[in-house]
Amino acid sequence: MRTRSIDVATPVQPTDGSGVQPTNGNGAGRSGPDGPTAPAAVFRGISHSFESEDGTLVTALDGIDLTVSPGEFVAIVGPSGCGKTTLLNILSGLEQPKVGSVEVDGHAVRTGDREVGYLFARDALLPWRTVLGNVELNMELFGVPKEERQHRALALLHDVGLDDYAGSWPAQLSQGMRQRVAIARTLATQPALLLLDEPFSALDAQTKLVLQDAFASLWATLGSTVVLITHDLAEAIALADRVVLMTRGPGRIKAVFPVELPRPRSIFSLQSDEAFHRFYEQIWMQLAEEVTPR
Repeated sequence: MRTRSIDVATPVQPTDGSGVQPTNGNGAGRSGPDGPTAPAAVFRGISHSFESEDGTLVTALDGIDLTVSPGEFVAIVGPSGCGKTTLLNILSGLEQPKVGSVEVDGHAVRTGDREVGYLFARDALLPWRTVLGNVELNMELFGVPKEERQHRALALLHDVGLDDYAGSWPAQLSQGMRQRVAIARTLATQPALLLLDEPFSALDAQTKLVLQDAFASLWATLGSTVVLITHDLAEAIALADRVVLMTRGPGRIKAVFPVELPRPRSIFSLQSDEAFHRFYEQIWMQLAEEVTPR
């Protein structure tokens, strides 16, 4: 756990977007036995555009430079249409940037990289597979032996509180329970880099807090690098080591805020934490400039 004092976040606007040298969920530095490790993800000069229905060229991203350290949790916030999901799709290899380059763990992005997990806002469970079968799916595709994948899937179902639902069908579950299954399925392959595209946005307020807290606990044990896209500033501050604030479209990085809240964090306790609310107020002042109509 971090022992330094908790002050209001000071925004960092470095030339490479990397911010301050972060610490991981357990308070350890980002160094290996032979010195600093390679970045988990690097965006270099990313600009991207697409053609609208009327043939107009729309610039989604403009000059994005950002470095994410191994084991770091980075949340990206910004107004709708600023290119957040496009940025995540580029990092996953689903889209190719028009300008610039991106690397994952020191190499060019590879589509279908098993070291990268992608969790969407919707669970996308297969209705003809049981809960257990859905959690096993990615492991099955990657050739994990049956006994090992069942053992791993059952352990994850226990971690997300669904021990008694392994044989249930998706249609028998609530939306929150379905999203827990999706989280377990994504974590089952133990990805080194986890991409989250508003995974809690479709949930009611109470269920969202429960799942955020469960995910934070799972992440602390897994140690994956996480890049989270969210419109929920409170969620970003509660979960992340750094909050990256983007401008309205075309998306640029406006500021990077280190979140100096100690770990491990209780999502529930943070709701009444004064330091949490100070962080929120400071970041919101800059975010409001981007979401308020001009």
